[in-house]
Amino acid sequence: MATITQLQYLLAVDKEKHFGKAALECHVSQLSLSIQLQKLEEELDLIIFDRSKKPIIATEAGKIIIEQARVILREFNKLDHIANLEGHEPKGDFNLAVIPTLAPYLIPLFLGSFARKYPKVNLKINEYKTEDIIKMLVNDEIDGGLLVTPLEDERIIERHLFYEPFYAYISEKHPLAKNKTIKEVDLLSSDLWLLEEGHCFRDQVLKICSLDKKNKVIENVEFASGNLETLKNLVKKNSGYTLLPELAIEEMSDLDVKKYIRKFKAPVPTREVSFVHSRSFLKESIINAMEKEIISSLPKNIRSLKKGSFDIVDLK
Repeated sequence: MATITQLQYLLAVDKEKHFGKAALECHVSQLSLSIQLQKLEEELDLIIFDRSKKPIIATEAGKIIIEQARVILREFNKLDHIANLEGHEPKGDFNLAVIPTLAPYLIPLFLGSFARKYPKVNLKINEYKTEDIIKMLVNDEIDGGLLVTPLEDERIIERHLFYEPFYAYISEKHPLAKNKTIKEVDLLSSDLWLLEEGHCFRDQVLKICSLDKKNKVIENVEFASGNLETLKNLVKKNSGYTLLPELAIEEMSDLDVKKYIRKFKAPVPTREVSFVHSRSFLKESIINAMEKEIISSLPKNIRSLKKGSFDIVDLK
Protein backbone atom coordinates (compact mmCIF):
# COMPACT_ATOMS: atom_id res chain seq x y z
CA MET A 1 0.00 0.00 0.00
CA ALA A 2 1.37 3.40 -1.02
CA THR A 3 2.12 5.86 1.78
CA ILE A 4 1.48 9.61 1.82
CA THR A 5 5.24 10.17 1.95
CA GLN A 6 5.78 8.09 -1.18
CA LEU A 7 3.09 10.04 -3.02
CA GLN A 8 4.70 13.33 -1.96
CA TYR A 9 8.05 12.13 -3.29
CA LEU A 10 6.33 11.01 -6.48
CA LEU A 11 4.88 14.47 -7.18
CA ALA A 12 8.17 16.15 -6.30
CA VAL A 13 10.03 14.10 -8.93
CA ASP A 14 7.30 14.76 -11.48
CA LYS A 15 7.61 18.50 -10.81
CA GLU A 16 11.43 18.73 -10.78
CA LYS A 17 12.15 16.03 -13.39
CA HIS A 18 15.21 15.21 -11.32
CA PHE A 19 15.70 12.96 -8.27
CA GLY A 20 18.31 15.18 -6.64
CA LYS A 21 16.22 18.35 -6.91
CA ALA A 22 13.13 16.50 -5.71
CA ALA A 23 15.03 15.24 -2.66
CA LEU A 24 16.09 18.81 -1.83
CA GLU A 25 12.52 20.00 -2.06
CA CYS A 26 11.37 17.19 0.24
CA HIS A 27 14.29 17.76 2.67
CA VAL A 28 15.51 14.15 2.45
CA SER A 29 18.53 12.45 0.94
CA GLN A 30 18.36 11.39 -2.68
CA LEU A 31 18.97 7.80 -1.59
CA SER A 32 15.98 7.82 0.76
CA LEU A 33 13.72 9.29 -1.90
CA SER A 34 14.90 6.80 -4.53
CA ILE A 35 14.38 3.82 -2.20
CA GLN A 36 10.83 4.90 -1.37
CA LEU A 37 9.89 5.36 -5.00
CA GLN A 38 11.43 2.03 -5.91
CA LYS A 39 9.31 0.39 -3.20
CA LEU A 40 6.23 2.11 -4.60
CA GLU A 41 6.96 0.84 -8.10
CA GLU A 42 7.46 -2.68 -6.73
CA GLU A 43 4.18 -2.55 -4.83
CA LEU A 44 2.31 -1.34 -7.90
CA ASP A 45 4.26 -3.66 -10.20
CA LEU A 46 4.97 -0.99 -12.79
CA ILE A 47 7.60 1.57 -13.75
CA ILE A 48 6.49 5.14 -12.99
CA PHE A 49 9.51 7.07 -14.28
CA ASP A 50 11.70 6.48 -17.32
CA ARG A 51 15.10 7.03 -15.72
CA SER A 52 16.92 6.75 -19.04
CA LYS A 53 15.55 10.12 -20.14
CA LYS A 54 17.14 13.45 -19.21
CA PRO A 55 15.21 15.15 -17.75
CA ILE A 56 13.32 12.27 -16.15
CA ILE A 57 9.81 11.77 -17.52
CA ALA A 58 6.85 9.66 -16.45
CA THR A 59 5.87 6.55 -18.37
CA GLU A 60 2.33 6.38 -19.77
CA ALA A 61 1.25 4.23 -16.83
CA GLY A 62 3.17 6.53 -14.51
CA LYS A 63 1.20 9.57 -15.70
CA ILE A 64 -2.04 7.92 -14.59
CA ILE A 65 -0.52 7.06 -11.18
CA ILE A 66 0.76 10.62 -10.76
CA GLU A 67 -2.65 12.16 -11.48
CA GLN A 68 -4.30 9.81 -8.98
CA ALA A 69 -1.60 10.64 -6.42
CA ARG A 70 -2.41 14.30 -6.91
CA VAL A 71 -6.08 13.65 -6.16
CA ILE A 72 -5.24 11.59 -3.06
CA LEU A 73 -2.89 14.23 -1.64
CA ARG A 74 -5.38 16.99 -2.39
CA GLU A 75 -8.02 15.19 -0.34
CA PHE A 76 -5.53 14.31 2.39
CA ASN A 77 -4.45 17.94 2.71
CA LYS A 78 -8.07 18.95 3.25
CA LEU A 79 -8.02 17.24 6.64
CA ASP A 80 -5.79 19.90 8.19
CA HIS A 81 -7.92 22.68 6.83
CA ILE A 82 -11.15 21.10 8.02
CA ALA A 83 -9.64 20.91 11.49
CA ASN A 84 -8.63 24.58 11.23
CA LEU A 85 -12.18 25.63 10.38
CA GLU A 86 -13.23 25.33 14.03
CA GLY A 87 -14.28 28.81 15.08
CA HIS A 88 -13.90 30.00 11.44
CA GLU A 89 -10.70 31.85 12.30
CA PRO A 90 -8.38 31.95 9.27
CA LYS A 91 -5.25 29.96 10.05
CA GLY A 92 -2.77 27.64 8.42
CA ASP A 93 -0.36 27.83 5.48
CA PHE A 94 -1.28 29.76 2.35
CA ASN A 95 0.88 29.96 -0.79
CA LEU A 96 0.00 32.97 -2.95
CA ALA A 97 1.36 33.73 -6.43
CA VAL A 98 1.19 37.20 -8.00
CA ILE A 99 2.04 38.42 -11.49
CA PRO A 100 5.01 40.85 -11.60
CA THR A 101 2.98 43.80 -12.91
CA LEU A 102 0.72 43.61 -9.83
CA ALA A 103 3.06 42.53 -7.03
CA PRO A 104 5.05 45.74 -6.34
CA TYR A 105 1.93 47.91 -6.28
CA LEU A 106 -0.81 45.71 -4.79
CA ILE A 107 1.01 43.56 -2.20
CA PRO A 108 2.25 46.51 -0.07
CA LEU A 109 -1.30 47.85 0.18
CA PHE A 110 -2.76 44.91 2.11
CA LEU A 111 0.09 42.73 3.36
CA GLY A 112 0.81 44.49 6.65
CA SER A 113 -2.81 44.84 7.75
CA PHE A 114 -3.64 41.27 6.72
CA ALA A 115 -0.67 39.88 8.70
CA ARG A 116 -1.70 41.83 11.79
CA LYS A 117 -5.36 40.80 11.62
CA TYR A 118 -4.63 37.12 10.91
CA PRO A 119 -1.41 36.18 12.76
CA LYS A 120 -2.23 32.46 12.52
CA VAL A 121 -2.03 32.49 8.71
CA ASN A 122 1.44 31.58 7.47
CA LEU A 123 1.52 33.47 4.18
CA LYS A 124 4.10 32.75 1.47
CA ILE A 125 4.12 35.02 -1.60
CA ASN A 126 6.04 34.59 -4.85
CA GLU A 127 5.97 36.30 -8.24
CA TYR A 128 5.20 34.23 -11.34
CA LYS A 129 3.87 34.79 -14.84
CA THR A 130 0.21 34.04 -15.55
CA GLU A 131 0.89 30.79 -17.41
CA ASP A 132 2.93 29.44 -14.49
CA ILE A 133 0.32 30.47 -11.91
CA ILE A 134 -2.42 28.59 -13.76
CA LYS A 135 -0.25 25.49 -14.01
CA MET A 136 0.64 25.59 -10.31
CA LEU A 137 -2.99 26.07 -9.30
CA VAL A 138 -4.11 23.08 -11.34
CA ASN A 139 -1.26 20.99 -9.87
CA ASP A 140 -2.06 22.13 -6.30
CA GLU A 141 1.38 23.65 -5.88
CA ILE A 142 -0.09 26.97 -4.69
CA ASP A 143 -3.33 27.96 -2.98
CA GLY A 144 -4.27 31.11 -4.85
CA GLY A 145 -3.15 33.73 -7.33
CA LEU A 146 -3.59 37.42 -8.05
CA LEU A 147 -3.65 38.07 -11.77
CA VAL A 148 -5.47 39.62 -14.70
CA THR A 149 -8.70 38.01 -15.94
CA PRO A 150 -10.80 36.77 -17.64
CA LEU A 151 -8.85 33.55 -18.19
CA GLU A 152 -11.77 31.40 -19.35
CA ASP A 153 -10.25 28.28 -17.82
CA GLU A 154 -12.85 25.87 -16.43
CA ARG A 155 -10.31 24.38 -14.03
CA ILE A 156 -10.11 27.50 -11.87
CA ILE A 157 -12.44 29.97 -10.18
CA GLU A 158 -12.04 33.73 -10.63
CA ARG A 159 -13.09 36.19 -7.91
CA HIS A 160 -13.23 39.70 -9.34
CA LEU A 161 -11.42 42.26 -7.17
CA PHE A 162 -11.22 45.50 -9.14
CA TYR A 163 -10.84 47.23 -12.48
CA GLU A 164 -7.64 49.13 -13.22
CA PRO A 165 -7.35 51.71 -16.05
CA PHE A 166 -4.24 52.12 -18.20
CA TYR A 167 -2.32 55.37 -18.63
CA ALA A 168 0.39 56.42 -21.06
CA TYR A 169 3.77 57.29 -19.55
CA ILE A 170 5.37 59.57 -22.14
CA SER A 171 8.80 61.13 -22.47
CA GLU A 172 8.88 64.93 -22.29
CA LYS A 173 10.66 64.82 -25.67
CA HIS A 174 7.83 62.96 -27.40
CA PRO A 175 5.24 64.88 -29.48
CA LEU A 176 2.36 63.23 -27.56
CA ALA A 177 3.59 64.89 -24.36
CA LYS A 178 1.88 68.07 -25.59
CA ASN A 179 -1.53 66.37 -25.52
CA LYS A 180 -3.73 66.42 -22.42
CA THR A 181 -5.36 63.14 -23.44
CA ILE A 182 -4.51 60.52 -26.04
CA LYS A 183 -6.27 57.92 -28.17
CA GLU A 184 -5.17 54.38 -28.91
CA VAL A 185 -4.65 55.29 -32.58
CA ASP A 186 -2.04 57.87 -31.53
CA LEU A 187 0.35 55.14 -30.37
CA LEU A 188 3.13 53.86 -32.62
CA SER A 189 5.11 50.67 -32.12
CA SER A 190 8.36 52.45 -32.99
CA ASP A 191 8.05 54.57 -29.82
CA LEU A 192 6.82 51.90 -27.40
CA TRP A 193 8.87 50.25 -24.65
CA LEU A 194 7.54 46.76 -23.81
CA LEU A 195 7.91 44.06 -21.21
CA GLU A 196 9.60 40.85 -22.30
CA GLU A 197 7.54 38.08 -23.86
CA GLY A 198 5.60 35.87 -21.47
CA HIS A 199 4.03 38.74 -19.51
CA CYS A 200 0.28 39.08 -19.99
CA PHE A 201 0.73 42.84 -19.58
CA ARG A 202 2.84 42.90 -22.74
CA ASP A 203 0.09 41.17 -24.69
CA GLN A 204 -2.52 43.57 -23.32
CA VAL A 205 -0.44 46.59 -24.34
CA LEU A 206 0.03 45.18 -27.84
CA LYS A 207 -3.71 44.64 -28.09
CA ILE A 208 -4.51 48.16 -26.86
CA CYS A 209 -2.14 49.67 -29.39
CA SER A 210 -3.11 47.23 -32.17
CA LEU A 211 0.60 46.69 -32.78
CA ASP A 212 2.75 43.81 -33.88
CA LYS A 213 5.44 42.36 -31.63
CA LYS A 214 8.36 44.08 -33.38
CA ASN A 215 9.36 47.43 -32.01
CA LYS A 216 12.55 49.42 -31.43
CA VAL A 217 12.49 52.83 -29.77
CA ILE A 218 16.23 53.20 -30.33
CA GLU A 219 17.07 51.87 -33.78
CA ASN A 220 20.15 49.86 -32.86
CA VAL A 221 18.83 48.63 -29.47
CA GLU A 222 16.49 45.70 -28.91
CA PHE A 223 15.35 45.61 -25.30
CA ALA A 224 12.47 44.09 -23.35
CA SER A 225 12.22 44.31 -19.57
CA GLY A 226 10.58 42.17 -16.91
CA ASN A 227 9.95 45.24 -14.78
CA LEU A 228 7.66 48.24 -15.30
CA GLU A 229 9.94 50.49 -13.24
CA THR A 230 12.75 49.85 -15.72
CA LEU A 231 10.49 50.89 -18.58
CA LYS A 232 9.55 54.08 -16.71
CA ASN A 233 13.22 54.99 -16.30
CA LEU A 234 13.96 54.28 -19.96
CA VAL A 235 11.17 56.64 -20.99
CA LYS A 236 12.16 59.29 -18.45
CA LYS A 237 15.85 59.37 -19.37
CA ASN A 238 15.58 58.62 -23.10
CA SER A 239 12.51 58.82 -25.32
CA GLY A 240 9.31 57.07 -26.32
CA TYR A 241 6.57 55.89 -24.00
CA THR A 242 5.09 52.90 -22.23
CA LEU A 243 1.72 52.05 -20.68
CA LEU A 244 1.14 51.72 -16.93
CA PRO A 245 -1.74 50.43 -14.80
CA GLU A 246 -3.21 52.91 -12.33
CA LEU A 247 -1.67 51.39 -9.19
CA ALA A 248 1.77 51.97 -10.73
CA ILE A 249 1.24 55.73 -10.71
CA GLU A 250 -0.30 56.02 -7.22
CA GLU A 251 3.06 56.71 -5.55
CA MET A 252 4.33 59.09 -8.23
CA SER A 253 4.76 62.75 -7.30
CA ASP A 254 2.25 65.28 -8.61
CA LEU A 255 5.06 66.82 -10.65
CA ASP A 256 5.94 63.52 -12.35
CA VAL A 257 2.28 62.76 -13.01
CA LYS A 258 1.91 66.15 -14.70
CA LYS A 259 5.11 65.67 -16.71
CA TYR A 260 4.75 62.10 -17.88
CA ILE A 261 1.21 60.74 -17.41
CA ARG A 262 -1.50 61.14 -20.04
CA LYS A 263 -5.02 59.76 -19.76
CA PHE A 264 -6.79 57.92 -22.54
CA LYS A 265 -9.95 59.32 -24.06
CA ALA A 266 -13.07 57.25 -23.31
CA PRO A 267 -13.53 54.36 -23.56
CA VAL A 268 -10.42 53.93 -21.44
CA PRO A 269 -8.50 50.61 -21.84
CA THR A 270 -8.77 48.82 -18.51
CA ARG A 271 -7.71 45.49 -17.02
CA GLU A 272 -9.69 43.29 -14.63
CA VAL A 273 -7.81 41.96 -11.59
CA SER A 274 -9.03 38.86 -9.77
CA PHE A 275 -8.20 36.40 -7.02
CA VAL A 276 -8.09 32.92 -8.58
CA HIS A 277 -8.03 29.45 -7.07
CA SER A 278 -8.65 25.89 -8.19
CA ARG A 279 -12.08 24.29 -8.07
CA SER A 280 -10.88 21.81 -5.45
CA PHE A 281 -10.05 24.71 -3.15
CA LEU A 282 -10.95 24.41 0.54
CA LYS A 283 -9.10 27.23 2.33
CA GLU A 284 -12.14 29.44 2.02
CA SER A 285 -11.75 31.23 5.35
CA ILE A 286 -8.31 32.52 4.36
CA ILE A 287 -9.24 33.53 0.83
CA ASN A 288 -12.39 35.31 2.01
CA ALA A 289 -10.36 37.27 4.56
CA MET A 290 -7.68 38.16 2.02
CA GLU A 291 -10.21 39.15 -0.61
CA LYS A 292 -11.91 41.51 1.83
CA GLU A 293 -8.58 42.99 2.97
CA ILE A 294 -7.38 43.61 -0.59
CA ILE A 295 -10.57 45.39 -1.61
CA SER A 296 -10.65 47.56 1.53
CA SER A 297 -7.00 48.57 1.02
CA LEU A 298 -7.47 49.84 -2.55
CA PRO A 299 -7.44 53.57 -3.33
CA LYS A 300 -11.01 54.92 -3.33
CA ASN A 301 -10.95 55.81 -7.03
CA ILE A 302 -10.14 52.21 -7.97
CA ARG A 303 -12.42 50.62 -5.39
CA SER A 304 -15.40 52.59 -6.67
CA LEU A 305 -14.71 52.01 -10.38
CA LYS A 306 -17.56 50.15 -12.07
CA LYS A 307 -18.10 49.02 -15.63
CA GLY A 308 -19.00 51.94 -17.82
CA SER A 309 -16.76 54.24 -19.81
CA PHE A 310 -13.90 51.79 -20.27
CA ASP A 311 -12.98 48.74 -22.33
CA ILE A 312 -11.82 45.56 -20.57
CA VAL A 313 -8.65 44.38 -22.27
CA ASP A 314 -8.44 40.60 -22.42
CA LEU A 315 -6.15 38.26 -24.37
CA LYS A 316 -8.69 36.61 -26.64
